[in-house]
Amino acid sequence: MKTKSIMNARLISMFILMLSFLMISGKSFAQKPNFSGTFKLNESKSNTGQGPMRPAFELVVTQDVNSLAIQRKSKGRDGEDRVQNLKYTLDGKECENQGFMNSVSKSIVSWSADQKTLTINTTTVMDRDGEKMEMKSTEAWSLSADGSTLSLEVNRTSPNGDVKQTLVYDKAK
Repeated sequence: MKTKSIMNARLISMFILMLSFLMISGKSFAQKPNFSGTFKLNESKSNTGQGPMRPAFELVVTQDVNSLAIQRKSKGRDGEDRVQNLKYTLDGKECENQGFMNSVSKSIVSWSADQKTLTINTTTVMDRDGEKMEMKSTEAWSLSADGSTLSLEVNRTSPNGDVKQTLVYDKAK
C-alpha cells in the first residue's frame, strides 16, 4: 500500500513537472511576427496628425532573426521623392542611423511581453547652423493576424511640439 502511494506521488510530481515545462516552453517559443514585405500607406485608415512630417508612403521591410531593415519612401516638402534606409538589431542594443540634414538617430528596439508588438525608441539630434535640436520618437509596430496590414502607433516629441500618428499600411501583393 505504501509503495503504491509513493508511486502515485511520483507520477503526480512528474505530471506537474511536465505540465510546467510545457507552459514555460510555450511562452518562450511564442511566434514573433515577421514584418518583411512591401507596404503601402492606406491614407483613408490612417491618422497622420498635424505638422510638417509626412509619413512614408511606402515601407520595404526585411527582417531576420537578428535584424530589421527598413527602406522608407516619402515625399519631401517640395514633392521630391526621398528614400531613407534604416537598420536595426533586434537584440536590444543601441543602433545608429543617418537621417536627413546630417542628423544622427540612435534607437533601441524591443518586443512586447506577448512578442506581438515591436517598439522602436529613437532619439534624433539635428544640427542646423550650429544649433542642435533633439527629437524623440516611439513607433509601435503590429501586424494583423493574416499579415496583410501593418499598423504603426507613432509618437514624436520635439521643440516644435508633440505629434501622434496612427499609420496603417497594406501589404503589396
